[in-house]
Amino acid sequence: MASLLFSPYKLKNITLKNRLVMAPMCMYMAYNKQGFVTDWHITHYGSRAIGQVGLIIIEATAVTPQGRISEQDLGIWDDAHIEGLKRLVDHVHELGGKIGIQLAHAGRKAELEGPILAPSPIAYNDEMKKPEEMTEKQITETINAFKKGAERAKEAGFDVIEIHAAHGYLINEFLSPLTNKREDFFGGNEEKRYELLKQVLCEVKSVWSGPLLVRVSANEYAEEGNNFDVFINYARKMKEQGVDLIDCSSGAVVPALLDVYPGYQVPYAERIRKSANISTGAVGLITSGNQAEEILKNERADLIFIARPLLRDPYLPRTFAKELDITIDTPKPYERGW
Repeated sequence: MASLLFSPYKLKNITLKNRLVMAPMCMYMAYNKQGFVTDWHITHYGSRAIGQVGLIIIEATAVTPQGRISEQDLGIWDDAHIEGLKRLVDHVHELGGKIGIQLAHAGRKAELEGPILAPSPIAYNDEMKKPEEMTEKQITETINAFKKGAERAKEAGFDVIEIHAAHGYLINEFLSPLTNKREDFFGGNEEKRYELLKQVLCEVKSVWSGPLLVRVSANEYAEEGNNFDVFINYARKMKEQGVDLIDCSSGAVVPALLDVYPGYQVPYAERIRKSANISTGAVGLITSGNQAEEILKNERADLIFIARPLLRDPYLPRTFAKELDITIDTPKPYERGW
């Protein structure tokens, strides 16, 4: 029986060999503290390309120095970053994989020396630094930083760009009434809270014609946060702006206790897919080939994003294929073992 999980998937102008995506995960291994790719990144992401992952999306990559989560994050705020990123892209391409980059700004969740920025001067919790409220000039500069990041990503040769609008980082902070208390052009109601993401997408699209993804936190797990109808409205807006797929995660906007269980975020991908008529990616405790296959065959999502299981097993596609009794391509040097 044919497997949807291991069937090709066309994402705008590229074709993925299968529907398994390595979700972006912070690695904190740019130990030069200047955001440059190291040999560690080459080995880490290259292993997953050898393992036959259809699309690898590298970790949150900061568009400004103050937009890093930590000093060990990758960066794309300077032309000097392009060389290392291109080396990484070329390596994954040589191994037969496709690779994307997640452009990000940490906002109030940055753990750095010096001032940090957010839509409103509200700390994430009692232990974290209170951010400065962004001026309109700083907002404009940040929007331009995303555009410049997209230009550099294009020059480095990435196949896909994902905009990080989830997990309580800067764009998510603007989207949420829990963290955006502004009363200007960028806050005060649902439409204005979308304005930052709207402008980021517009500027990125002006320099990038490849597949464009957005990661969202589709449940804020807080009574006064955005409800699901808001996210469906935002998803429709993103589709109108030319976004190709929404990567549906949840949480981390404000501290909250999550009830996690296998596939706990899949309903968000399913409902956004059906209500906004846009392709979605499902993520969150998807741990078996059969589970992934069910999600695809029941049209609950279009791609399967895998995070921590791929840290445990770089060759997870082979593991899932064996569960499904599917034969997948084997790297020639590994034929004796696979």
